[in-house]
Amino acid sequence: MKIEDTHMKSFIAVSDIISLLNMTSGFLSIISSINHEFRIAAILMIIAIMFDSSDGWVARKINRQDKLGFGKNIDSLSDIVSFGMAPAIFLYTSINTTPGIFQIVVILVSLFIVICGVLRLTRYNVIAGKIDTTDFIGFPIPGISLIMASFYLSGLYNPYVALILGIIISLMMISNIKYPKFDNMPLIAISCILIILLILPIKLYIFNINIPAILLLLFCLYYLIINLIK
Repeated sequence: MKIEDTHMKSFIAVSDIISLLNMTSGFLSIISSINHEFRIAAILMIIAIMFDSSDGWVARKINRQDKLGFGKNIDSLSDIVSFGMAPAIFLYTSINTTPGIFQIVVILVSLFIVICGVLRLTRYNVIAGKIDTTDFIGFPIPGISLIMASFYLSGLYNPYVALILGIIISLMMISNIKYPKFDNMPLIAISCILIILLILPIKLYIFNINIPAILLLLFCLYYLIINLIK
């Protein structure tokens, strides 16, 4: 490869811009968490998932040729911001702790989420196209952001329960348990509607419980757990 071939325009495509929008949403979610604007942080994590879900589709539609793997790498690097760092910072900042032993526990769990996210994404890149399965190996990394976000928006958020969930989900991400890809179109359609209802300023509450958020949370937890007991 010549130095002239390393111009960014030789690598970047429309689908990569969408991946960067995913990363941007994750970064803004982190900033919102630091500022204790947790509702905004949760919504931004969900928006990041929407961008992450569409970049591959766009790449296929434009028939993108990516022999060097630029798109795969920018997607993974964006994911670690939105689905590794963002939920970890969200968890840490949502637990008000004074300096002490418990604060160290929270820091370690948050770090564990990031480490498992990096391991999950790295393994995915290494085994992609080299293993005889169409399933995900390990829990998909966007799931941790979706669970944290929907849990918070549901109105039932408990940071200590979220702490335990963070540990469990992280372990499932680096497991070799097979998680089937989403091919249930009615369920996908319902999930999309719930996500839209969460993002839009529409209040659908019963007894102070956000109905779209709790339904989305239950869908995610079912997907997480059902594959453990098979």
